[in-house]
Amino acid sequence: MSPTAPPVLALNSGSSSLKFGVFVEEDADARALYRGSMDGIGTKESRLQIRSADGAAIAEETHTSQTQPEALRAIGKVLRKLNPGPPAAVGHRIVHGGPELREHQRLTSEARKKLEAAAIFAPLHVPVELTLIRETEAQFPNVPQFVCFDTAFHRTLPEAAARFALPEEYWAAGIRRYGFHGLSCESVLHTLKDHVPPRIVIAHLGSGASITAVANGQSVDTSMGLTPTGGIIMGTRTGDLDPGVLLHLLRTEHLNAEQFQKLVDKQSGLLGISGISSDMRELHQAGDQAGARLAIEMFCRTASKEIGAFAALLGGLDLLVFAGGIGEHDAAVRGTICKGLGFAGLALDEQKNAQHTDTISSNASRVMVRVITTDEEAQIARHMFALLRDPPGQR
Repeated sequence: MSPTAPPVLALNSGSSSLKFGVFVEEDADARALYRGSMDGIGTKESRLQIRSADGAAIAEETHTSQTQPEALRAIGKVLRKLNPGPPAAVGHRIVHGGPELREHQRLTSEARKKLEAAAIFAPLHVPVELTLIRETEAQFPNVPQFVCFDTAFHRTLPEAAARFALPEEYWAAGIRRYGFHGLSCESVLHTLKDHVPPRIVIAHLGSGASITAVANGQSVDTSMGLTPTGGIIMGTRTGDLDPGVLLHLLRTEHLNAEQFQKLVDKQSGLLGISGISSDMRELHQAGDQAGARLAIEMFCRTASKEIGAFAALLGGLDLLVFAGGIGEHDAAVRGTICKGLGFAGLALDEQKNAQHTDTISSNASRVMVRVITTDEEAQIARHMFALLRDPPGQR
């Protein structure tokens, strides 16, 4: 595809936001023409922002978008003024493709059926993503649609990492560790380019958070499991939970599946511990309150434990990467997490950490520690360009 070809549109759907980017292929990479987001979807007032490649504001509007399709319609209206023609392709970030969709691919009728069947694995995410795909097809008829899976990066997990300690029939039924934030991990490795050391831990820390062990460029273990609820503590999610807690609540509180899902996905994590907020920034501001302090301490503790465990699994650590909203912007959290990792030869430079520089480890540290901004939309675009240029059936 030449640099003069029509651009592609990458969509990244969140629980209350829709991020997007318009990209062209240039020098074998994806170059952004426009980026933006619709935030506050489902609230009284949602906000659309679109910026050019150099960060200049192109559009800032308020809307009353209650759903992802409504948000996409508002975004499409502005984008058509900037690029009157349809995109060459549209790519979607998909959280979970289930056991049968583990590779980025063009959306066919067969892939759609498999994705619909995978909704049972991620009922909070996949149905919304399918609705957005249908709206995209209505807005851009006859434009190829591509699906890029957060689970794809983790298909290299060895069985010893992917399997739960359950009988064989459950493994055969697809109940296993899938891992998530895969596009973020791919973006980190793309940033590192030819400087990927053998032993890396990527800490993607945001409202959703996960830790991934990468050996020689491949995922070998990760904190999230069957769903994005497991692993370390998150904004409103419990992270790993003793199965006995579920049994106890079933017996004593008589919770049904929907009530339990709401508890572990929406009412727990930093919000449940603090009783204040799921937003780490607000917890720092309320740091004089015991609940806020405890929530921050528990978050850092679980992250540090996971990183330490993966360092042991990898036989040492060459590079620790912080990514995600908290990982990129919260120096205090990064510092607390790293305090317990001195045994692995890791030492931070406090001034660099406070300034959020690219490398925040000290000169004496045997482990490099970096802060890397992930770009999931660009990663989706890279996959689209590759698949448009070299479809799997023609390889």
